[in-house]
Amino acid sequence: MTVGQKPRAARAERRMMWRGLMFVAPAALLLVAIYIVPMVVLAGFSVTDYQLGALSSRFVGLENFIKAYHDPVFMRSLKNTAIYAAIVIPFGVFLALGVALLVYNRKRSRGFWEVAYFLPVTATLVAMATVWQFLLHPSLGPVNAAIKWFGFEPVAFLSNPVLLIPTMALIGVWQIVGFNMVLFLAGLTAIPKDLHEAARLDGARNPIDRFFTVTWPMLGPTTMFVVVTTSISAFKVFETVAVLTKGRFGSETLLFDLYLEGFEYANTGYAAALTLIFLVIVLVLSIGQTVHMDRKVHY
Repeated sequence: MTVGQKPRAARAERRMMWRGLMFVAPAALLLVAIYIVPMVVLAGFSVTDYQLGALSSRFVGLENFIKAYHDPVFMRSLKNTAIYAAIVIPFGVFLALGVALLVYNRKRSRGFWEVAYFLPVTATLVAMATVWQFLLHPSLGPVNAAIKWFGFEPVAFLSNPVLLIPTMALIGVWQIVGFNMVLFLAGLTAIPKDLHEAARLDGARNPIDRFFTVTWPMLGPTTMFVVVTTSISAFKVFETVAVLTKGRFGSETLLFDLYLEGFEYANTGYAAALTLIFLVIVLVLSIGQTVHMDRKVHY
């Protein structure tokens, strides 16, 4: 390259860089406006005692976070959310995997079962929660009618504090299994059939042996994605609590507690602090699961 060509090449490179920046700018500005700015505002509110509609506020530092640690409602909501997630995550993942394995081997009826299991995903959870409220009603619901038919006493699924969170967790599993099933079906379809034939020739004639030697390792990336997304969905439970119990009987969850503090009680500063705690919990959980599972994934 001659001396005169170098400045021209540098100018062309700068023009390409500016063009690239111009193409990136709209998406970057949108990202800043939707995510970065609200996070900064949220962090600012979290260190004040601002209440919705107030004309002034006072800087309180970490007082809101200390208050959350001593708040029995928040600690109860944290415990309830943890119990809910502990039920939804394993059942939502492994039950969806089992359903996907059964549906994948169907020939004529595969389309029917895919639609049947995916219908809860398409339905509005608020409407479905209302249906579940009727199904589990202690005197009018068909579930308790069947229990009484077998000679047992009716069960207060939605008012017994011991059964309330597990009941809502089962509804959450019912709602998420269809979506996870579709993801696992996509992962199963991507597995080359030659691997199963090779495993069969190597002595893995039992379908269970082929599952653990071929299918399960090859589903590693799909499983990791399903586990992370299911965990996030489990910690974001809100509609079920809002419709079925409205937080009664000690059934508050993290998002419902945030809703109460921010919109019912207008404690915007305290709600902002709780929101940051919630985001940190979800972020740490997601990163921890990804790092831990990524070591065992075969890409």
